[in-house]
Amino acid sequence: MVHPLRPPSSGRTALGARPIPLINTSSSDRFDERSLVEAARHDANAFAALYRRYVERIHAYAYRRSGSRAIAEDVTSATFEKALRGLERYRWREPGIGPWLFRIASNELVDVHRREGRQDRAAHNLRASGPSGDAALEVPEDDPGGGGEEVRAALGRIPPRYQRALTLRYFADLSNEEAAAAMGVSRATMAVVVHRAGAALRRVIEEDRATGAAHV
Repeated sequence: MVHPLRPPSSGRTALGARPIPLINTSSSDRFDERSLVEAARHDANAFAALYRRYVERIHAYAYRRSGSRAIAEDVTSATFEKALRGLERYRWREPGIGPWLFRIASNELVDVHRREGRQDRAAHNLRASGPSGDAALEVPEDDPGGGGEEVRAALGRIPPRYQRALTLRYFADLSNEEAAAAMGVSRATMAVVVHRAGAALRRVIEEDRATGAAHV
C-alpha cells in the first residue's frame, strides 16, 4: 500500500496552482527515467523512486479536480497501486511514463465522480442564486480549469472522455503532447477533443446559471 503525500501547507496544490512540470526535458533525465522504469519491473526500490518522482504531481492533479484532500489521497494511492500491478505490461514510449500515470489517475477521478453522482441540484441552485452568484467566475476560452466549484460540478455532467481531456490538459497542466499521450490519441485529435469538451462544459455552466437565475 502506498501512502500519498498531503498537499504542502504552502498551498501549492490548491486549485489554480501550477504543479511541477511533468518531465525534465534533459536527455540524461529521460534516459535515467527509462532505466528506472525497466528496473522498477522487478525492483521495489526503483518503483519507490518513480513514486517519489510523480506522487506530488499526481496528487496535485487529483486535488485540483476534486477539491478534496481525502479524494486526492485515495486517487493517488489507487493510481500507484494500479501502476505497480500493471507495470509489467507497460511499454515505454515518449514522452515518458508520466502520461500513463496521469491516464490511470484520470480514470480513477472519472470513476469517483460517477459513483458520487450528480451534484444536488437544489444546493447548486441555492449557491448560484446567493449573494455571490453575480460574481461567478467566467470560464476562459483557453483554460476551463480555473473556475473552482462551478467548473468542478459542471465537469461531472459532461461525457467522461471530455472530462479526461479537459482535466489532463488543464488541471494536470500537461502540454498538448503529454495530454495526448495520456489520452492515447494524436496531438491533432487531442486539440479537437479539448475544443469540443470546452464548448460542452461552457454549455452546462450556462444552463446551470440560467436555472439558478430562474429561481431568484
